Amino acid sequence: MKSSVAHMKQSSGHNRRETHSSYRRSSSPEDRYTEQERSPRGRGYSDYSRSDYERARRGYSYDDSMESRSRDGEKRRERERDADHRKRSRKSPSPDRRSPARGVRQSSPQEEPTWKKKKDELGPLLTRTGGAYIPPAKLRMMQEQITDKSSLAYQRMSWEALKKSINGLINKVNISNISIIIQELLQENIVRGRGLLSRSVLQAQSASPIFTHVYAALVAIINSKFPQIGELILKRLILNFRKGYRRNDKQLCLTASKFVAHLINQNVAHEVLCLEMLTLLLERPTDDSAEVAIGFLKECGLKLTQVSPRGINAIFERLRNILHESEIDKRVQYMIEVMFAVRKDGFKDHPVILEGLDLVEEDDQFTHMLPLEDDYNPEDVLNVFKMDPNFMENEEKYKAIKKEILDEGDSDSNTDRGAGSSEDEEEEEEEEEGEDEEGGKVWLCKHSGMR
Repeated sequence: MKSSVAHMKQSSGHNRRETHSSYRRSSSPEDRYTEQERSPRGRGYSDYSRSDYERARRGYSYDDSMESRSRDGEKRRERERDADHRKRSRKSPSPDRRSPARGVRQSSPQEEPTWKKKKDELGPLLTRTGGAYIPPAKLRMMQEQITDKSSLAYQRMSWEALKKSINGLINKVNISNISIIIQELLQENIVRGRGLLSRSVLQAQSASPIFTHVYAALVAIINSKFPQIGELILKRLILNFRKGYRRNDKQLCLTASKFVAHLINQNVAHEVLCLEMLTLLLERPTDDSAEVAIGFLKECGLKLTQVSPRGINAIFERLRNILHESEIDKRVQYMIEVMFAVRKDGFKDHPVILEGLDLVEEDDQFTHMLPLEDDYNPEDVLNVFKMDPNFMENEEKYKAIKKEILDEGDSDSNTDRGAGSSEDEEEEEEEEEGEDEEGGKVWLCKHSGMR
């Protein structure tokens, strides 16, 4: 029995070896190579090779598996070819990419986008908010070429010229040339450009706080002729101070409060605004708020002493309480002590108005009563260009106002010159009489000598 079972196993193994050897003989070497290349065994996958061996050992048919493998191999080769083709296409740019200039040349002007046509149709001043830079000579030539003075292009050109002129004049002002700058400013339509003027003055003052007294004198002169411009500047100053106080921006508070102090000295702002600002700064004192209050008080302390002695006494009493009771920095304590010393000396280093800047008569001064906590409109829309349907009419109105103001200035200067010339003539006559008397004395001496 055992021998028969062993004989059957041996015969079955012999049959399987024969079928496998016959399959190996029937397939050519090229087929066997491709089969190895396709099969996972050639790529080192032992699981797949083991499954093939098991199938062969169990006597499964290889026809179905061969067909499926061949189909899989063809699909895989197609995918590899597609991937290679994509890689080559990425590495080598397309003809359109290689020569963009050719594509531009081939495109006809009719196919250009509409936005480009619109941009070409617009003038160079209308392409950007600030306008393109145009040399002054070319700008004048362009203005002369425009016949319609009320057109959008002409108004935009005049607006750009107005903005550049105001900025340039504000940046050039100092104590020696302030009267000349005022005359040149009045030549421009500062009623139309009051937003530009306010912005330029505030920007120049914040950039150069050391010239605050000059800008305050400039604002005082303009305020005497155009109070709405002075009011607009003061409103924006108050809003800047409140914004800096909310944001804990010490530098903004310092510059804004210094400008307000000099406007109070020039009687553009009322002293109540000063007392409100000092009360706000010293209500809940910190190191920064106390420093801002002391700097503010140095600039307008003498003016407050003259117009509101009770108010300044209350402010200094509050400073004394802060010095003794509050926990503040040693540096701020020293600043408060210095402030008391400055008050004791009578603010001799901080006069109300510097010499050469008291240019407005007391009757012409216009003081604005603007509280600190009111809601103000900064009128930022005045900073940007807007077409005026009554442009020519408003220009003629400003020309009449300008002529009236400048004629008044000329008449005043002529009267001053006349008074000065009459005084000079009187002095010359007195000198001539003195010379005659001296001559007579000399002549008498000669006669006495001859005798």
